[in-house]
Formats: sequence, structure tokens, C-alpha cells
Amino acid sequence: MHPRIQEVLEYLDSTRSDLSNAVEAVSANRREERPGADRWSAAEVLEHLAIIEGRVTQMVAAKIGAAKASGLGPDPETSSIVDSIDRKRIADRSRPVTAPDLLRPLAETEATAVWSTLQQSRTRLREAVVAGDGLALSEIKHAHPVLGLINLYQWLVFVGSHEARHTAQIQEIAREFDGHSIAKAEAT
Repeated sequence: MHPRIQEVLEYLDSTRSDLSNAVEAVSANRREERPGADRWSAAEVLEHLAIIEGRVTQMVAAKIGAAKASGLGPDPETSSIVDSIDRKRIADRSRPVTAPDLLRPLAETEATAVWSTLQQSRTRLREAVVAGDGLALSEIKHAHPVLGLINLYQWLVFVGSHEARHTAQIQEIAREFDGHSIAKAEAT
């Protein structure tokens, strides 16, 4: 496997592991519960991630298919690609970002079902990426609404960084729910 593909897939595995741990920190019976009227539940966050990843997967698969058909050559570079975009900026929760309606979760999302959907999406994303193994993915570009024109490697790093952002959101939910439980126990 090309070193850049390997690096990106390892990064995606790492962010998914962190997400899984964050979800596990939220009590199963509270994953569909919103921590506030204007905030998403953990399940809704997962659905948002599944929507984004599904759309990126479709784009990556289409772009790689077209690149293969047009005879895109191999990637001669082996340098690190993970820091080619500002991952910290993407993951930074101090800057509020409002998702457009088409990327927003449904109100009645079930955590177990949406986690399964998210895992299936990751499988499809990995398959799409591996189909382009060895190709010069840095030459395939697609516009991101905030980051501008970025290459496919950067799109994959974006998926992981976006997931890291929402992992932090789920960790906030877990802490908030734990704080409510502690306060409730102390009051009794």
C-alpha cells in the first residue's frame, strides 16, 4: 500500500477509535437525549458524521473512478500528507459552525442504528480509497465549502479532523451528563 494511503487510513482509524471511546462514555440510555434544547444528542452527532462521510465517500469514489479512466499516473511522493491541511482549525470547537440543513440529522435518531450506518460508511470509504492506491491523489482536486480547492488526500484528512471535532462534542455531552448525575446524587 502506498505510504500516503496507509498514513491517511491510520489517521482515520485513530479518529474512529477516539469517537468510539467518546460514544461509550455517554450512558447508552442517554445517547438519544439532547443536552440542551438547541444542541444535538450524541446520536444526532453520529448521524451528522454519517451524512458527511457518505457524501465524501461518493465524491472520492467518483473522482478516483474518473482518474483511473483518464489514466492518472502513480504518486511519486511518499512524504506525510496528514498535516497538509490545518487539522486543529477543523477540530477547534471554540469556533461555532452551523451545518446547512442537508447535513443536519433527523430529530429521531437511534444511536445503535446510526453507529452501524457510520461503520458501513467507513467501510465504503476505505474501499474507495484503496481503489485509488498508488494513484497521484494529490492531483485530484475538489472544492470544499470552507477550505476551498483541496486534493483527495486532504479530503480524507478533513473527514478525520471533522470526526475529531465531533468527538470533542460527544465528550462534552458525556461530561455534562455525568455532571448532572453527580449533582443529582449529591442533592439526594
